[in-house]
Amino acid sequence: MEPRYKTKYKEEIIPALMKELGCTSVMAVPKLMKITLNMGVGEAVENKNEVESAANDLTLLAGQKAQKTYARKSISNFKIREGMAIGVRVTLRGNRMYEFLDRLINIALPRVRDFRGVPTRSFDGRGNYTLGVKEHIIFPEIRYDKVDRIRGLDICFSTNAKEDARALALFKAFGMPFRRAAN
Repeated sequence: MEPRYKTKYKEEIIPALMKELGCTSVMAVPKLMKITLNMGVGEAVENKNEVESAANDLTLLAGQKAQKTYARKSISNFKIREGMAIGVRVTLRGNRMYEFLDRLINIALPRVRDFRGVPTRSFDGRGNYTLGVKEHIIFPEIRYDKVDRIRGLDICFSTNAKEDARALALFKAFGMPFRRAAN
């Protein structure tokens, strides 16, 4: 069964964006290519089990196995050695990507304490958007009583839009809750 956000993109968002952005072809409409989840684990320097715990949590909320990331070079001030596991990441594409986007917008973000919307200034100039989450426990897949430590994570949305305005229109069409501009 196709995820509802994928169906929404095909049936509602593409025609709306074609009209709004003045696209003559369906292929010119911005599209979400992938979502990358990244969790840095600084505590891994003292305790190697922290990386395993973070990988298990990220695997739960992404729906696919998390990959460990390793230090490229040694940094003595941070007690990091080259080749040491210091984080975990997951790249979501296809149906899992749309399912994660649906859960993020409709379930996880409204659970953030004092939530006023996500910032619009987190675009990179090439149509990609990055969002930082301070507590990974906002996702319903994570059981709060089984969590040993609350961690933050970065969520990077990669689009094929060439400029930020087109990507912003795409995310607004998906229903991303952006902050209102201050008066």
